[in-house]
Amino acid sequence: KPYECPECGKRFWSNSVLIRHQQTNMEERPYECPDCGKRFWNSSHLSRHQQTTGERPYECPEWGKRFNQSCALTRHQQ
Repeated sequence: KPYECPECGKRFWSNSVLIRHQQTNMEERPYECPDCGKRFWNSSHLSRHQQTTGERPYECPEWGKRFNQSCALTRHQQ
């Protein structure tokens, strides 16, 4: 594999794959999880990550139970 990433040393068969690796892993992930440091391409992916790793922002006003998605709260309320 002749193309090597200067940041991590990973090697690729084509330059285009190396470039995609560099963009997605080094530059194109501006949204960082404050809890674990994982980075994402867009804020919605970060939000989904935070919800699946513990954040439950939707609370049932009657019972106090919390949910990670608004549709789950709606289902609970029905």
